[in-house]
Amino acid sequence: MKKILLVEDEESLINVLELNLELENYKVEIAKDGEEALARFNEDIDLVILDVMLPKINGFDVCEQIRKTSKTPIIFTSAKGTSTDRIKGLKLGADDYLVKPFNLEELLLRIGILLERNQSNDELQSFSFGENEVNFKTYEVTNSNGTLVLSKRELNLLKYFISRKNEVVSRDDILDNVWGTESYPTSRTIDNYILNFRKYFETDPRNPQYFKSLRGVGYKFEIN
Repeated sequence: MKKILLVEDEESLINVLELNLELENYKVEIAKDGEEALARFNEDIDLVILDVMLPKINGFDVCEQIRKTSKTPIIFTSAKGTSTDRIKGLKLGADDYLVKPFNLEELLLRIGILLERNQSNDELQSFSFGENEVNFKTYEVTNSNGTLVLSKRELNLLKYFISRKNEVVSRDDILDNVWGTESYPTSRTIDNYILNFRKYFETDPRNPQYFKSLRGVGYKFEIN
């Protein structure tokens, strides 16, 4: 469940937004002034809805403070709708700016877009298991054997195993999700990739700890 920090001092608007956000299956944290917003903000917050005109610390200053340590999406909601205000908010690092009164459906749509975009930006960049460190940006694997570079296909296969870690996956699942319907590799092709993975990642390739075969069923990437 995604967590949204709603920073707003207008009680009636708080009630409407909290209800509708919860109906969309978001968990809502509420702050009614700038100081409380900064106190409640943490790494578990997935998105901030931030009013500009707040008691104690205004929304612009709250946004500036958050941006010093976090890239969490921020949507300004404000009665201050001049181009100067909008530009200022965006320059401070906000991702969007809605002028009050705004359409609730539009707000929900923009929230969904930002959360989806942020999730895409946070896609797997590195992964560690055992003594293996995988860098998905450079395609490099580092372990006690040194550094090696994976092929694009190997990298995609490894990503798929990570996404299904500790699950048994069939050869057909692997073919459909990694090779797709336009390629026609054999199951022996996958076996060869698994053999390579054992050479790359296993301390003892003959007795694999991570990349295990289940005869007649498929494979399992097993990690604690």
